Amino acid sequence: MNLVEQSEDFVTNLLKDKLSALYSYHNFSHTQSVVNATLELCEKENIGSNERELLLIAAWFHDTGYISGYENHETESIKIAAEFLKERKQSDEFIKKVGDLISATAKEYIPKSHLEKIIKDADFIHIISPEYTSTCELLRLELKNTGIVDFSNLEWATENFNFLMTKHRFYTDYAQKKWQPLKEKNLVKIQKKINKQETKVALAVEEETKKKEKSEKTDRGVDTLFRVTLGNHTRLSGIADSKANILLSVNAIIISIALSSIIPKLDSPKNAHLVIPTFIMLMSSVITIIFAILSTRPKVTSGFFTREDVEAKKVNLMFFGNFYKMPLQEYDWAMNEMLKDRDYLYSTMIKDLYYLGLVLQRKYNLLRIAYNFFMIGIIITVIAFVIAFKSI
Repeated sequence: MNLVEQSEDFVTNLLKDKLSALYSYHNFSHTQSVVNATLELCEKENIGSNERELLLIAAWFHDTGYISGYENHETESIKIAAEFLKERKQSDEFIKKVGDLISATAKEYIPKSHLEKIIKDADFIHIISPEYTSTCELLRLELKNTGIVDFSNLEWATENFNFLMTKHRFYTDYAQKKWQPLKEKNLVKIQKKINKQETKVALAVEEETKKKEKSEKTDRGVDTLFRVTLGNHTRLSGIADSKANILLSVNAIIISIALSSIIPKLDSPKNAHLVIPTFIMLMSSVITIIFAILSTRPKVTSGFFTREDVEAKKVNLMFFGNFYKMPLQEYDWAMNEMLKDRDYLYSTMIKDLYYLGLVLQRKYNLLRIAYNFFMIGIIITVIAFVIAFKSI
């Protein structure tokens, strides 16, 4: 078994036993592809047997350093190759030449000698493959799994396009003549992929924009709903208070007139028939005033809440009666907690509208009773006065 065959056997077992499964690209399959590409270039570039041996050994060992990790893998590969060659009694000069060829496979290295150009071109054999895009996906997966970088679809396509366009070139005559056209075909494929991904991204951005606009419209619609409903409640409450004030004013005037003009005359026996009508009028006015006052009388609340109430979303922070006894810092904290929670905020606004509705219902019920008493009282009073005057 010659040295190249020994190298193949050693590297095959080494990568099989010690290379992490995370390396989905830099594995035995890639190494074998580079070796085959090296053989093709050696034949087409008329490389002698001794130099061919150097190139093939370097090709087999160039990625063995990945068994120790991504960082400085070329240096590790050189160490592994040197140890292997020393055990097989190779000269220091031979070992150095192999090491130099391995160093030439570094991504940013610009080859200087003919042999370096050959192994450099061979290391990028995947660039001309019909399965280039799927092979690149293996490299992308490897970079992600090893924690180096995680590219999006568009970022990865752009990264590959930029690399082929500006950072990579073939150095040997054969590769420039035969492999360059295949590389350009893959460039076209990548450009199409970039266009497709850019279209997808644009559509996704457009869709997201539409969703955002729809959400904003929905939010504005909800805000408008609350604003209009609250305005209606406030106006209805104002109308109720105005109605109560009318009843209070009218009946206060009636009682004042009765007390100043009618009641002093009731002492006279000839005015005895006016006692009952006057009493009915005064009682109806007093009862009306009582219900009008009840409809406008404010309800006293505790004005206090606890943090547990806020965390349990029980307290309505939009009604002053629930917080007027609280320190400012506590109310500030509670409001900020509510503003952080969209559901709590809307729930509070809904509760506020609901309880305003209950207050309005109570006001209008009491006002209805007051107006009924006022109306019935006026009718009975008029009838009583008519009867009283007819009985004279």
